[in-house]
Amino acid sequence: MTFAAMPCSEPHAGHSGALKLHRDEVFGEVSNAVDQPQSVGNPPFRRPGTPFAIKYITSGVAAHSPQRTGRGGARNHSKRESHALTTVQIGNLKAAERHSRVIGLTFTRMISIHWEAAGVPLSGMAKATGRFLDLLTKALARHGSCTAWLWVHENCGPKGGHCHLLAHVPADLVPVITKLKRGWLRLISGQPYRKHVIKSRPIGARLGVEVTNPNFHAANVEAALAYMLKGANREAAIQFDLKRLHPGGRVIGKRCGVSQNIGPKARKAEHGTEN
Repeated sequence: MTFAAMPCSEPHAGHSGALKLHRDEVFGEVSNAVDQPQSVGNPPFRRPGTPFAIKYITSGVAAHSPQRTGRGGARNHSKRESHALTTVQIGNLKAAERHSRVIGLTFTRMISIHWEAAGVPLSGMAKATGRFLDLLTKALARHGSCTAWLWVHENCGPKGGHCHLLAHVPADLVPVITKLKRGWLRLISGQPYRKHVIKSRPIGARLGVEVTNPNFHAANVEAALAYMLKGANREAAIQFDLKRLHPGGRVIGKRCGVSQNIGPKARKAEHGTEN
């Protein structure tokens, strides 16, 4: 299932570098490697009238006027189950991340939502994630924001069903989203908010690093995506040479997804190919 997204004309920063993930971090947040200030060839980009920066937020989703997105139905039926990410799914996620850079919407946040801890059953996780993305989409759209995102569902260990998200988030809207996120979770789950249900961190461990040190930021994006792909099946792990693997567990409904502006159709329109 691919959610709608509005294209954005913002330019993008370059990418490469190195980092590591917290091995014992429950949410798999990205940690800081040696972040050395560097001279950036291209000047920082800006949205019209708004200085570009990165601040705290809870998730990322497409900014657009609300549309029918095609969620639910057979694709999220209770009989549709999976236990691992496939080669096709991982190929799509990796291509989507690359395209987010092409359209100037590189991922700046890693967000994790523990749906089981929020009181959402495994059978309702796909719907809950879709609803969260809808609410975030509308909030950002009201403030003229565009974004791109991808997500993966897992169900393993004491954490139970949960979702990991990578998203592009404009800094100036962070305070708005921060005030709304717990209310969204209460609305979705029908339960009072519980501590640590949702976590969000800047990719690269420091706000604005995608502008001040794009190579370092790119390495952190790569590591964050690698963490999200750890639930790959054997074939995918071999094909993509994945080093970090862990059972992704039983998931009901769609296991992963990307916003439409970085999905197969958007990539084909841009490059003449879905990759």
